[in-house]
Amino acid sequence: MLGALFFIIVLFFINQGIFNSFQNKHKFFSKKVMNILFLYHFFFWMVYYLYAFFNPSDSRAYYDRPQNPFLSWFDFLGTSTTFIDFLSWPFINILNFNYEMMMVFYAWLGYLGFLYAYLFFRENIPIKIKVFKRVDLLMLILFFPNMHFWTASLGKGAPIFLGLMMFAYAINSPKSRIYLLILSSLLIYYIRPHVFLFVAVGTVLGYMSGKEKISFSKKLLIYIVLVGGLYFAQDQILGIVGLEGGDDLVEGFEDFSDDRSQSLSKSGSGVDMSSYPLPLKLFTFWFRPLFFDAPGILGLITSVENLLYLLLFIKILKRDFITFIKNSKVVVKMSLVVFLLSSFAMTFIMSNLGIIMRQKSMVMYFLFFVIYYYLAQKKYDKIIKMKKNKNSINNNNQKQSELNLSTIRNTTIHSI
Repeated sequence: MLGALFFIIVLFFINQGIFNSFQNKHKFFSKKVMNILFLYHFFFWMVYYLYAFFNPSDSRAYYDRPQNPFLSWFDFLGTSTTFIDFLSWPFINILNFNYEMMMVFYAWLGYLGFLYAYLFFRENIPIKIKVFKRVDLLMLILFFPNMHFWTASLGKGAPIFLGLMMFAYAINSPKSRIYLLILSSLLIYYIRPHVFLFVAVGTVLGYMSGKEKISFSKKLLIYIVLVGGLYFAQDQILGIVGLEGGDDLVEGFEDFSDDRSQSLSKSGSGVDMSSYPLPLKLFTFWFRPLFFDAPGILGLITSVENLLYLLLFIKILKRDFITFIKNSKVVVKMSLVVFLLSSFAMTFIMSNLGIIMRQKSMVMYFLFFVIYYYLAQKKYDKIIKMKKNKNSINNNNQKQSELNLSTIRNTTIHSI
């Protein structure tokens, strides 16, 4: 444990150099906020560590597998679980990291995901938004406890979250952040190939329909990287659900989703979603567990957070939201498509509330971004309208003053 605590201190100082770099690039960057977020995130590292100490946790298996003496580093190079073993191998076998230090390292990867989420939100949305009368929306989003809990341990959660948020930040300026874009794409693909599919489709659709005038070279770069990546990765993506050799992809996916749903529903926190209509399946994935079906203390805590998700979601259930989406930027449309595609796919294979709590942490930030942008756009439009009305009143007053001055002059002339 002492090694892990020392490692946290080392990472804290490494962060300061990273912060200085971003502070030079972005005037909005706040080292104070990021340092507080670091301490907050590592509080959840301790919480998860204690949780894993008294409960079964995949993190133990992730630590043990790379120590197999009969396998070399590159024997682990592959997609899904094996890539996490590949990523961990040099730290465990060369640097001799113990279990606690590996938990710290992956928690740091999860923290870097929040760093890029902060950059993604603030770079695109400079306007501050208050919700529930006095709460800063961005701070609320960054400090949601469930998001930190599932990204503070050894496993897929931390690096996939980092990959997604890094990608979201890089896609805003792909030419200048091309290496970051490629790195994040590789992370997403190797950890969850099907999620890379959703991200690629969402990005391409966003660039095709966004309101910005984007140069042909920029569009071509995005299409080559993402569409080309999909082409070369198609077998691995379909292989995740056993469809690489099938003739009927729709029927194959339905069979897989039925089997997966039934197997997950057998656990203690299972919920049979097979008979649910699609809207109820989506509601379950996004907002459950709620208080009436919370599995244990963790579920009760998550229920409070899910209630906040629901209240935030209600804010976009307005008539003008459709118009907003039609006229929105690339990143907004991309975020919405990634969120909806991921949600749609996962609702067919998730029937366990514990797994749902973990899996949705990957994509909920894309929904939060859409909500935040929508509220910021409404606030901006309101500010512009108020300025126009103020200018109009000032112009009318000026004209009235000029008219009064002219009347006085005329009166004075006639009196003379």
